Amino acid sequence: MYWVVWSFDVKLEQVKAFERAYGPDGDWEQLFRRAPGYAGTELRRETDRRAHYLTIDRWHTRADYERFKEAFAGPCQMLDVRCSRMTESESKVGDFETTTEETSSGRL
Repeated sequence: MYWVVWSFDVKLEQVKAFERAYGPDGDWEQLFRRAPGYAGTELRRETDRRAHYLTIDRWHTRADYERFKEAFAGPCQMLDVRCSRMTESESKVGDFETTTEETSSGRL
């Protein structure tokens, strides 16, 4: 499994709109679902900062994610521009993959 994690500081007046766009059945998830290998997205809000969020996009493989980025570059850019109006900052935390230990022990 392959995860892409992003961190967002959202404008307070945009919190609800951000949650709709990035949450279940939101704009991003609807776009991701069009690509083979997409396995879901989680939206998490920090408990001590109401407007700080993480998104965790799950893909079966890194190759699936890379193919998505190439095939959907235009729609991603348009959606990213629209959604950037909701945030004060956005940064990629990183790309993560399943470790050998997790795979061999059956944890996942």
